[in-house]
Amino acid sequence: MAQRVAVVTGGMGGLGEAICIKLAQMRYRVVATYSPGNSKSGEWVKGMKDRSHEVYAVQVDVSDFDSSAKAVAKIQTEVGPVDVLVNNAGITRDMTFKRMGKPDWDAVLRTNLDSVFNMTKPVCDGMVDRGWGRIINISSINGQKGAFGQTNYSAAKAGMHGFTKALALEVARKGVTVNTVSPGYIGTKMVLAVPKEVLDAKIIPQIPVGRLGKPEEVAGLIAYLCSEEAAFVTGANIAINGGQHMY
Repeated sequence: MAQRVAVVTGGMGGLGEAICIKLAQMRYRVVATYSPGNSKSGEWVKGMKDRSHEVYAVQVDVSDFDSSAKAVAKIQTEVGPVDVLVNNAGITRDMTFKRMGKPDWDAVLRTNLDSVFNMTKPVCDGMVDRGWGRIINISSINGQKGAFGQTNYSAAKAGMHGFTKALALEVARKGVTVNTVSPGYIGTKMVLAVPKEVLDAKIIPQIPVGRLGKPEEVAGLIAYLCSEEAAFVTGANIAINGGQHMY
């Protein structure tokens, strides 16, 4: 059987990179997408290769439907049909609702939620036709419990799981699973940029295991959901947050 192709949107970020590495170790042909503003993609790909991880890179504006369709077409031509899609790309524009403007709302909804439609639409039919596929949507603990100053982000991340459940019902009999993963606070560059006193006083005390999560731990969960053994898991929202939010 030919190597399966996995696409990870936002694959050059902290969590995205960990996912790419894990899937490459599992012998997937991995494609990381990156945004048009990223000028270091070539350097990142070389760094991956230096660490013995063969990862392809494709530029795409996931908030734009046409850009997403063109990127998928390029991947299918140059790498192969997409078997696994990890919708990981996301941004924040945090502020109270009182201060939030329409552009702040639109930017987050388009990048975090519209992107799930934009990237899934051009790959889903092929997965169904081939009788096998894995779609994994990376949501957030804050899509489950809400967060002060994140009405836009929490709405987008909650919407991702609504999408997951509905699409899972449509494709379940076709060998395609659709699931959501909702991480808590993970030790990525973005989280570690929070002042240490804030982490120590306000964030880590809320986490029962007493530490931040590791990107590799989330990647391990995603690797399972991509596997043959996970064929009976679909429509699920799997929390990985150190016990911070239980429901």
